[in-house]
Amino acid sequence: MRRHRKVKIVATLGPASSDFATIRALFEAGADVFRLNMSHGTHEEQRARYDIIRRVEAESGRPIAVLADLQGPKLRVGTFAQGPHDLADGQAFRFDLDPAPGDASRVQLPHPEIFAALEPGAELLVNDGKIRLRVEACGADFADCVVTAGGAISNRKGVNVPDVVLPLAALSDKDRDDLEFACGLGVDWLALSFVQRPEDVIEARELAKGRAAILSKIEKPAAVRAFSEILKVSDGIMVARGDLGVELPVHSVPPIQKRLVRACRAAAKPVIVATQMLESMIESPMPTRAEVSDVATAIYEGADAVMLSAESAAGAYPVEAVATMDNVARSVESDPTYRDIIESSRSARRQTVADAIVAAAREIAETTDISCICAFTQSGTTASLTARERPRVPIVAMSSEQGTLRRLCLTWGTHCVKTPSLERFKQAVVNAAKAARDFGFADESNQIVVMAGVPFNVPGTTNILRIAPCDERLIYRTDPE
Repeated sequence: MRRHRKVKIVATLGPASSDFATIRALFEAGADVFRLNMSHGTHEEQRARYDIIRRVEAESGRPIAVLADLQGPKLRVGTFAQGPHDLADGQAFRFDLDPAPGDASRVQLPHPEIFAALEPGAELLVNDGKIRLRVEACGADFADCVVTAGGAISNRKGVNVPDVVLPLAALSDKDRDDLEFACGLGVDWLALSFVQRPEDVIEARELAKGRAAILSKIEKPAAVRAFSEILKVSDGIMVARGDLGVELPVHSVPPIQKRLVRACRAAAKPVIVATQMLESMIESPMPTRAEVSDVATAIYEGADAVMLSAESAAGAYPVEAVATMDNVARSVESDPTYRDIIESSRSARRQTVADAIVAAAREIAETTDISCICAFTQSGTTASLTARERPRVPIVAMSSEQGTLRRLCLTWGTHCVKTPSLERFKQAVVNAAKAARDFGFADESNQIVVMAGVPFNVPGTTNILRIAPCDERLIYRTDPE
């Protein structure tokens, strides 16, 4: 099965998409990566979904990536004795550590770490920012606030603290359990929530022990400020616009999204744009025009992937939502303006031999009659560097490592093909020509670009570029042993 687009689609699984028929339909409609949201569902439910994904993968013969999204610490207020209370603009309200049920003047905030970090003037947001309070005075166990935007406050509503870096680890005890469970399953990517600093990512990487790639969710102002350092220690990035839009002025999110996407592309690391992309399709078979434009904007920016959350996990039209994203992607990528934008934003940095080879492959493919670029890769780096170039022709990522191919399912433009373990470059050329023909990228009259590293099966050795025919008789006639 071949995708006729370059951007990838991430679909979240949930109550609306947990059976084999639906997951298979989501894949056929265009899902390249399935997200398991560890905030919802038991380990047994997630295991069942994972097993179905691998069954679909085996039947389709195409690698599929699985992303486990860790919940992260959840900051919530306590409970109220007499139900919800309306907070009016200008009134005083206290948060404290007292476990007694709250009232119209106070409530428990069972997170001493928040009080340790607060300073007068800081802002506290409750219920996704619908209620806003400014800290007037604070101590180790309290914060006296003034309501600046009122509303109804009730049991267990979430709290955001946008102005300070909280002395909280990104991984809670639940996250550590979920991480070990997910790595034991064999997931390909771990999405890390509540990232504030690069040390958060390093901790998760140490726990994962190489069993999964680490994707950092950028959803807090502290993460935006430390983004360059976070990107260096991450394998990929998710622009999680939901919490970003709560903790930052909503109008600041679009330019942040653009900067993060461009920085990820320059670093040759995949980036997902997520949250509320087709929100209305939770209940409607048709998206709004604004939602379609939002998805299109992310694709024009050069994002590696766009993501569905509740649309595919709990919505009434999960398959239609994936199909809509697929249609939008095809339409955008066929627009000549798309190529103009993508090529004008291409990075010119060339620091290694591999950088130079993939740049040359793209230039050769675009100036001569080349059908596709076949990149042999052990760790995934060669294919990722090729994707950074955003070539006009398809990228066929080839590896004997199934885990590498699955992780590359998140990377722009890659069609992933499993190969046997190779020892000679001629074998690579023959395998590349066969894959190009089998998947419809070329026929025997065409030429392809083949990239590899010699010696084989050693990461980071990309050092050969070959223009080769797709006719195996010509390969054997012209290629040396």
